[in-house]
Amino acid sequence: MRETAARLDDPREAAAFASGFQLSAPPPDFVDDPYPYYRALREHDPVRRLADGSLFLTRFDDVSAVYRSPHASSDKKREFRPKFGDTPLYEHHTTSLVFNDPPLHTRVRRLILGAVNQRAIARMEAGVVALVDGLLDAMQDKGAFDLIDDFAAQIPVEVIGNLLAVPRADRGPLRGWSLAILAALEPVPTGQMLDTGNAAVREFSAYLDGLIADRRAHPLDPDEDVLTRLIQGEVGGERLGHAELVQNCIFLLNAGHETTTNLIGNGLDTLLSRPDELRRLREDPSLLNTAIEEMLRYESPLQFNNRCMTADCEIGGVPVAAGTLVTLCIGAANRDPSQFDDPERFDVGRKPNRHVAFGHGDHACAGMNVARMEGRIAIGRLVARFPGLQRDGAADRDRRLRFRGLRHLPARAA
Repeated sequence: MRETAARLDDPREAAAFASGFQLSAPPPDFVDDPYPYYRALREHDPVRRLADGSLFLTRFDDVSAVYRSPHASSDKKREFRPKFGDTPLYEHHTTSLVFNDPPLHTRVRRLILGAVNQRAIARMEAGVVALVDGLLDAMQDKGAFDLIDDFAAQIPVEVIGNLLAVPRADRGPLRGWSLAILAALEPVPTGQMLDTGNAAVREFSAYLDGLIADRRAHPLDPDEDVLTRLIQGEVGGERLGHAELVQNCIFLLNAGHETTTNLIGNGLDTLLSRPDELRRLREDPSLLNTAIEEMLRYESPLQFNNRCMTADCEIGGVPVAAGTLVTLCIGAANRDPSQFDDPERFDVGRKPNRHVAFGHGDHACAGMNVARMEGRIAIGRLVARFPGLQRDGAADRDRRLRFRGLRHLPARAA
C-alpha cells in the first residue's frame, strides 16, 4: 500500500491513473486501500467519464450538489434491468425505499421515520445495552474472539429483528440473506453473486409472507413494531401493497445490518491501528459521539451511491446530459481536503465533521440515528470493558467495492 501511495504522489503517475480509471476494472489493491486512488481522481479527473458513459464523482462539493439536486433520481429501473433481468433481485431493488423516488419513497420513508424517531430510539437503548453486555460477557469468557462474527455483526441483526418483531428462533438466516442480496449491487457482480442473491430474495420473501400474515392477524404496537406500522399505513393514508411491504422489510434488514456492522468493525479496526486515539477515547468517554462521526467519515461503510440525472445540467462545471448515470464516491468526498482539515488523519475529537456517510437531503439514511446509537453503545462499552484490547491476527477485509468492511477481525482481551 505504501508503494501505491508513493507512486501516486507523483503528479504524472496520478494523472495517468485518473485518465484510465474504470470502476469495472480497479487496480488489484484498490479494495485494500482505495484512498490514494480517490485522491488522484479528485485532483486530476474529479468528474470522471467512465467507459459506459456514466460519471464517477470524487469531490465533496460535487457529491453534495448531486444529493441536493432536484434532477437526481434514485429510481434504478433503467439501470438495473440489463444488470438483473426479470428476477427477484430486480423486483427487490426497484421496489425498496432506497432506489425509488416519490411518491413511494415519501410514503415508506414517513412510515419508517415514525417508528425510529428519537423517542423510539430512547426506548431501544436499554435493550441494546443488555445485548452488548451479553456479547461482551461471552467474549470475555472466550479470551480470544472475532470482533465481527462475535460482536459487530450480531448487534444490528438483533436490533432490526426487534424492530420487525422477528421471532428470535427465526433470525439465523437473516445475516446471510442480507449479505447475498447486497453483494449483487457490486459494479460487476459475478454469476454466482446473482444466483445467490436471487435465492436469498426468494427465501426471505417466502419467510416474510408468513410473518406478515401472522402480523395482520395479531398486530403489535405500531409505535414500536415497524412491520405493524407498515401494514397499517398512515391514518387516512394509502397503504403499501404486499410486494411493496415485503421488499421494504427486506430493505430494512439490509440497510440496518450492513452499514452498522461496518461502522462498528471499521471503527474498532481503526482504533486498534491508532493506540493514541484509542487511549484518548478510553480516557475521555465524552468524545464518543465525535468518535462515531469520525469513524463514519474516515472509513465510510458505504463507499458509493448512485443517481440518474433527469435533466441537462452541469456537475463541477462539466455539462451532463439527461439520462446520465452518476456514481457518488462517498469515500472520496469524506476525505476531501476542501471540506476536512488534514483529512487523512483520524481524530476522535474532530469538529466540525459534516460528512456524507449517510447521504444527504431527502434520501439521507432513515435509520442513521439508530446506527449511531448502536455504534456508540457497542464501541463505548467495549473500550471501557477491555482496556487491554489488542489484535490477535490480521484483519480480513471484505473484497466488495461498494460496501467497505471486514469479514473477520481477530482480537483478545489482554
